[in-house]
Amino acid sequence: MADGDKKGNHQGHSIDKNESDQNQTTQAKLAVAGVVVPSKPITFTIDVQDSKGKAITQFDVFQEKLMHLIVVSNDFQVFQHLHPTHKGNGRFEVETTLPQAGNYTLVSDYKPAGQNETVSVLQVPVPGTPASSPTVDLKREKSVETTNVVLSFSEPTVKVGQEVVLTFALHEVATHQPVTDLKPYLGEAGHLVVLKQSTPLTREDYIHAHAIKGIDEGKVKFMTTFPEPGKYKLWGQFNRNGQIVVADFWIDVT
Repeated sequence: MADGDKKGNHQGHSIDKNESDQNQTTQAKLAVAGVVVPSKPITFTIDVQDSKGKAITQFDVFQEKLMHLIVVSNDFQVFQHLHPTHKGNGRFEVETTLPQAGNYTLVSDYKPAGQNETVSVLQVPVPGTPASSPTVDLKREKSVETTNVVLSFSEPTVKVGQEVVLTFALHEVATHQPVTDLKPYLGEAGHLVVLKQSTPLTREDYIHAHAIKGIDEGKVKFMTTFPEPGKYKLWGQFNRNGQIVVADFWIDVT
């Protein structure tokens, strides 16, 4: 079981630790159909309720969906962006596969009707021996199949509380030319999820940044603010003519 909280702005969605307990108005309860086994399909059921345990039945669509469910392994090596189906009466269901043993965090992002984005965090253990955690890589460039992605910042150093523009420049690996086939993804130029390295992960560690409108020569930009110092991992998602490219990067916030 995990609590929910609500706080949003036009740049992104993050939660202030000083306010989260005071603003708690929703909660999400997780049920798992069967035993979670690595690499085998499993169905998650999420019941969204108010603070008194009554089902919340109406939700607003945002970014084309009623709920966005981010699934990450706690070593940040597994990332999934899912869209559970609303079965009615506040119940959402989704099937997925968790590929490795270890602890996972589920971040459910939704909007009760007439309210702001609300985040609930749920924990799922997967039995077995977890893989060793990899070294944090702060490189700003990587290739994802046929797409080369370069991350840059509007500021030389990313600092706590300072607005920063994150630019993802996408190029063809073969020609080094900017990609020309970017399409909207979930109604925006791209999608960005940010999580702070923390144990355990909480809803305060989650930032859902919204893309700045427009795509310029294969560049997609996001504006956000980082609330605390530390290492954060970013997952940018981009639609290349129907194929979703996921580019992940680490950054250090001082």
